[in-house]
Amino acid sequence: MNVWIAIALTAVGCYLAKLLGLLVPAGALERPLVQRLAALLPVALLAALTAQQTFGDGTHLVVDARGAGLAAAAVALVLRAPFLVVVGVAVVVTAGVRALG
Repeated sequence: MNVWIAIALTAVGCYLAKLLGLLVPAGALERPLVQRLAALLPVALLAALTAQQTFGDGTHLVVDARGAGLAAAAVALVLRAPFLVVVGVAVVVTAGVRALG
């Protein structure tokens, strides 16, 4: 029964968060600082998620093949490779490092 309570509370919380977003006045969203933060926040959240998934293992910091794949993907991005090439490079390098080690 506790799981269903948690699910219901999460659903209500999500609904309230969306409702709060709709209640914000349009004038507040047109400020330059708010627009800049809205543009940069998804990038920061994605970078944090990537770092956590790459270097985290529970409560431990882990440096393994995933780090090499991420580094290879970063190099491909700097070289302005298309997205699918970036993903492919990361997969190949990660698999290669895992095969070697």
